[in-house]
Amino acid sequence: MEDNQILNHIKNLTAHEEKLWGKTDLTDEEVTKLHQIKLELDQCWDLLRQRRALRDAHENPNKAEARDIDTIENYKR
Repeated sequence: MEDNQILNHIKNLTAHEEKLWGKTDLTDEEVTKLHQIKLELDQCWDLLRQRRALRDAHENPNKAEARDIDTIENYKR
């Protein structure tokens, strides 16, 4: 996946997230969907950061791989 594809996916996820947040009463399914969107956004941003870091290091950005949610959510900064 190229950077522009990742950014477009982030844009679509964000639009869906904003649509859900704009509602007054969220169903349990919508709350679950919001959580899923947050996790997927985290994965996308992580993948994009990996690609940029590889490019900055003069490496092939296509070597970046989407990491699992546990790795991303428990990453120590």
